[in-house]
Amino acid sequence: MQVSPTPQPVTLTVFAAASLTDAFNEIGRNFEAQNPETKLVFNFAGSQQLAQQLAQGAPADIFASANRKQIDALSQDGGRIISGTARIFARNRLVVIYPHDNPLQLQRLTDLAQPGLKVVLAAKEVPVGQYALDFLDKATQDKNLGAEFKAKVLKNVVSYEENVRSVLTKVALGEGDAGMVYASDISGEAATKVGRIEIPDKLNMVATYPIAPINNHYNSPQAQRFIDYVISAEGQAVLTKYGFISVN
Repeated sequence: MQVSPTPQPVTLTVFAAASLTDAFNEIGRNFEAQNPETKLVFNFAGSQQLAQQLAQGAPADIFASANRKQIDALSQDGGRIISGTARIFARNRLVVIYPHDNPLQLQRLTDLAQPGLKVVLAAKEVPVGQYALDFLDKATQDKNLGAEFKAKVLKNVVSYEENVRSVLTKVALGEGDAGMVYASDISGEAATKVGRIEIPDKLNMVATYPIAPINNHYNSPQAQRFIDYVISAEGQAVLTKYGFISVN
């Protein structure tokens, strides 16, 4: 009697924003447990870096970005993403962080304008970097912060990082006195390494995360199954656990 060979697992390559690292690793383990015929391989980096790789033809099945800009560019340039296939699966908020021991005793947003403070931001090409600049634009209209607030904060910037995790790491190590990251970045163990200053709703920027299948025919059904799982109640529960805002 001839025994049929065991089918090889389908491998899905998922390009995902660095801020999704912890949440997607857990979502991936859960998905693989329920879909043993599928193996997930993640590539985490700044959304702008991932979009550049995809535009240059990097092999992938799914792209999860921290903003729509990168998804929209790939929908128009080369057609790596079919227009209209992206779905919003999470939202996020900005927070200000400082080293856990808080040597400069930072307590409020106005402290970011202190002369000589070392501020670490993501580069403006990185979604969280642009969100930070948008927040600073809003802040100049706030009477409690003042018209010069943005200029004073930017004067204190000592580095612009490639992704949000680099901002978190530098501040946690004390290489910066303050930084701006997503609320989700300081969930779990990271919360023991940095403190936080909340940004009020009227000044905050809510980040929107879209996910889309890459335009190829190889693993399309499995890719769609993973996307559906991320948006399902089970996937959303994991994202909420890590500090994201659910879309359900």
